[in-house]
Amino acid sequence: MSYRKRTAALASAAALAGSAVWMAAPVARAEVVDVNYQCKTPIGDKSAVSPIDIKGVKSGSGYRITMSWQKGVSSSPVELGKGAMTPSATVALGGADSGTLAVSGPANDAAIPANTPIKISDLSGTYTPKKSGEVTFTAGVLTIKALGTTTTCTPTNDPGPSLALDVSAGSGGGAGGSAPGGSGADTGAGLPQTGPEDSAVALGTLGGTVLLAGAAGALWLTRRHQGARAGR
Repeated sequence: MSYRKRTAALASAAALAGSAVWMAAPVARAEVVDVNYQCKTPIGDKSAVSPIDIKGVKSGSGYRITMSWQKGVSSSPVELGKGAMTPSATVALGGADSGTLAVSGPANDAAIPANTPIKISDLSGTYTPKKSGEVTFTAGVLTIKALGTTTTCTPTNDPGPSLALDVSAGSGGGAGGSAPGGSGADTGAGLPQTGPEDSAVALGTLGGTVLLAGAAGALWLTRRHQGARAGR
């Protein structure tokens, strides 16, 4: 094979390697879903619609799942002082997995005035895949504990998944997940988000590294060929 053909073949192989890395990217889909909550409160039934956002961040052998409310739900007839309200919720698993994931969060960091929608803080928990494939995450039951009472809010409009992840089960085959403070919980600090944009950036960088390695190899061959010709 001539020198020019060898160089072209090397460059093509590097490009194909970069394409293969890109095509192997794990798929993650996320969207904000409107959830119609029907709440059972100590003073009667109430309802509220809140857009729900669920995100996943790779954390060791699992994922840190965070559930966010864009609008408040339910309300209290009296003011709830700082730290008086503690929320928790479940996330329904679907697709390749089943069951629920418990998520929880901190108490309210500021007083909540009477008769105003209660804004729920972000709730999170750690999900460890027990099966490989696409797993969906859908808003489940919200529980609010305040002043010795419990309010339970249940989705009634059969909301669709807020997040879908392609996951691989670990060798340990661990099941389910845990909320912060539970056994096996992982903060996942400083790890990349598994959403489409961050996966694309990370894998694009890896693909670029492969291409640069190919280009370096081609440059080395060029210099070697030129040196060989000069020594003749």
